[in-house]
Amino acid sequence: MDTRITEIAERIKGLRDDCGYSLDEMAASLSVTADEYSAYESGKVDFPYSFLHRCADKLKVDVVELLTGESPHLMDYSIVRGGRGLQMSRRDSFKYFHLAPMFRKKLSEPFRVIAPYNDEDQVKPIELNTHNGHEFNYILQGKLRFVFETHQEILEAGDCVYYNSGRKHGMIAIDGKPCEFIAVVVKEEIE
Repeated sequence: MDTRITEIAERIKGLRDDCGYSLDEMAASLSVTADEYSAYESGKVDFPYSFLHRCADKLKVDVVELLTGESPHLMDYSIVRGGRGLQMSRRDSFKYFHLAPMFRKKLSEPFRVIAPYNDEDQVKPIELNTHNGHEFNYILQGKLRFVFETHQEILEAGDCVYYNSGRKHGMIAIDGKPCEFIAVVVKEEIE
């Protein structure tokens, strides 16, 4: 079992206990079954970002606190040098690098994302997910097949998409190479 996954699971369980939520209450509020939630909290399976995002919101902590055990403490500005960031490997080997991990009370979550190319992904339906808020993706290199509910688009370097991430969406790298992009997740949906 991956030590990092186990540590994140332990933090989630501890925070859930501190907040006084039952396992069933937590599962229902995160839109997963009690069995799915139990598998996450026991560290038996890795966490999709959408789960961690909803979990952090429910537990009233920053997602970075779930990932590292540290509370973000910077308030005015934060620098992440080129090629760095808090690495998060989520969702079928997608690599996420959080670009403002130690900034407190973020209004958005900025990431550099590397979507791997996988031959098998090209012939099966793209896995769709949801999380509250909006999202902006800017393609740096490679090509990405982006699906938003029933719509499908091909994005390449210089293209961008902004969307309501509370609706079903997903993406894969295409054309035989990984795709690197900037993703900014805006936490609260704007009315």
